[in-house]
Amino acid sequence: MKKVKLFIAMSLDGYIADSCGGVDWLSGHGNDEENLDVYSEFVKDIDTILMGWNTYHQITTELSPDEWIYKDFTTYVITHRGGISSDIIRFTEQNPVDLVKQLRRETGKDIWICGGANLIQQLVAEDMIDQYYITVIPTILGSGIRLFKTGNGRKIPLKLVKTQSYNGMTDLIYTRK
Repeated sequence: MKKVKLFIAMSLDGYIADSCGGVDWLSGHGNDEENLDVYSEFVKDIDTILMGWNTYHQITTELSPDEWIYKDFTTYVITHRGGISSDIIRFTEQNPVDLVKQLRRETGKDIWICGGANLIQQLVAEDMIDQYYITVIPTILGSGIRLFKTGNGRKIPLKLVKTQSYNGMTDLIYTRK
């Protein structure tokens, strides 16, 4: 069965975007000699991406407006805004928990939960994420969009399987116990 993996960066104080939704703070100390290519290693086991509308919109308008950077994957955009689907980008209004259950049963590689907060929080609330791959960025934002919603009332025990630090950033990789 496919595994569901969250691969995301957050500020030291737990935000995935600033209060305006910006992510221009997503960098380490700027010493490229220390950078690891963790993304390429992570996506070797991925063939499907799930993201919310805001993440999709930010990618296509700000981060990579001229090219769809995830063309090697099938991407599902969870949205009520609609959109014209293609072979690689599929817009859906399907409940994310139901969609993940469906996709898990299909053959292939694992599923990457790319963002945003609402999608992540729905899947965390239902304990649908098998692996949490979180990069902590050496920045304190003070406010913004939280990665984890407080007060969902659910305790999810995790097991730390790996840590690594580079360029001032720290990767924390957890699996469910």
